[in-house]
Amino acid sequence: MARRPLPRILSNGGAQLARSRELARTAADSATDVLHPLITITRGLRRLAAAGRRRWSDTPKDKRGQLLFPVASVILVVALAPYGPLLAVIILMAAAAWYGRDRTPPAPEGPDEIQTQRLRSLYEALVPFFSIAEDPAPLYAHGGEWDKAFPAYEFDRGDRITHLVIQYPAYFPDGEPEARARVEHLLAAKSGRGREYRFTWHEEGNQLTVAVLAPLPTDIAAQRFVTAPGETVLGLTDASEVQRTLPLERGEERCEMPPVVWRTGIRSTEPHLLAVGQPGSGTSTLLRSVALQALQYGDVVVVDGGGTGDFACLTGRDGVLAVECALAGALASLEWAATETERRLIAVNRARQAGHPPPDDTQRPLWILLDRPSTLAHVAAADGHKDPQSLLQAPLRHGRAANVTVVVAEQFDSLDALSDSVLQHTRARVVLGPATGEQLTAVLGAPPSTTPVAQVPPGRGYARLGAGPVLRLQVPATPDPYDDATSEAHRQAVMDLLPPRTTPADAEPDRLPPPAEPEPVPAEAAVAKSP
Repeated sequence: MARRPLPRILSNGGAQLARSRELARTAADSATDVLHPLITITRGLRRLAAAGRRRWSDTPKDKRGQLLFPVASVILVVALAPYGPLLAVIILMAAAAWYGRDRTPPAPEGPDEIQTQRLRSLYEALVPFFSIAEDPAPLYAHGGEWDKAFPAYEFDRGDRITHLVIQYPAYFPDGEPEARARVEHLLAAKSGRGREYRFTWHEEGNQLTVAVLAPLPTDIAAQRFVTAPGETVLGLTDASEVQRTLPLERGEERCEMPPVVWRTGIRSTEPHLLAVGQPGSGTSTLLRSVALQALQYGDVVVVDGGGTGDFACLTGRDGVLAVECALAGALASLEWAATETERRLIAVNRARQAGHPPPDDTQRPLWILLDRPSTLAHVAAADGHKDPQSLLQAPLRHGRAANVTVVVAEQFDSLDALSDSVLQHTRARVVLGPATGEQLTAVLGAPPSTTPVAQVPPGRGYARLGAGPVLRLQVPATPDPYDDATSEAHRQAVMDLLPPRTTPADAEPDRLPPPAEPEPVPAEAAVAKSP
């Protein structure tokens, strides 16, 4: 059947709308220019009337009669004098035009003395990087013209650079990371330490753009995020880096903030996560935030290798299968998780072979959260037990097909204690707290696009999901509600998200349901292929 062409309003409606908006904008600008004298006079009359009302209000009541007498005399003289009303109108319009003029002081052209000195010193510092002896007309030379090298710049109220465009010569090796890093380090030091900078290199135009990033908000408390099943909010990031925003509660206000969303489940490309940081950087806070979101749709097994009790608030909650701190309990929980993963694989594989949908007991997500597994590894080695991380091979390798997600948090000084399976299968990475560029690159697999700073609040860091870009990250405030140092607002926010207790905290519950015994199946059907 022949296709009818689209109407013109649908085929080229975008161009017509753009032209209409341009015509409307031009007409508005022209009308403003034509009516500018009338606007000025009207504004002046309003100011004169306001001044008259203020004078009348400030005059005491017993002296207002004395004020009315000279005013009435002036009106009478104007009315009786030849051409008096006309002259009065002309004088009034002139006074209104004078008082209605725009009194905003014009913006100063160019930088002031302090800003000029900062730009000149920055230009001199860049001379060794952007000049060679063979250049007949160098753009950078000692005592040269800095305004040709810096076509655009902005300063804050403290006369510190907030935005700078740098023009550099074409022979500078901007494709070499080492050369870039030297220039970026110099610019960060000369422009002001303690701030985060984003450096954007435009190789085609030989330009470098330096932008100062505003700090990410730290007052976003834990809350119920508007996400779909299988989506977990790791934290907040810059609006220019993601194309999505979430409605959040910031104190008593509602706002839209850009999140870092990690997708898990059967169709996830990064089904497992590794979080690394220094002590006190917020890795346990990230695990609590992930656990509260996971409990909305699935079950959670928590292994607290550090034994700090940071996850005691989850004990006995609905959907929390176990919260283990001791080695024996951790081994039993992880062994059950490995057996449960295998059971799910077999059940899903049988259902597919029979042409049936997967069973319902395999669709509920299972989350395994491990905080500092290296500590348990040392204890296991001392007692002659196997490393608990060896029980993660099945959940890590086949977790995506079995709807099992593993989240591991570790510190920098114990990274070498992580097993190869953990490092290989945790392609979603988070680094929290202060870290050097080398540490960030080693964990994330790529350097960040911003300069790391030495002092950061808890929960601040970087995130990278698979082969995606490195994003700045601020984890929502999810402290331990049983900690005395926790504020009442943040404590109540966490308590509101916790599921109801199904088992008293002081009781001895059955930690895990007994694993189902898998029936014998052919060897080729033992492991289901991931979709």
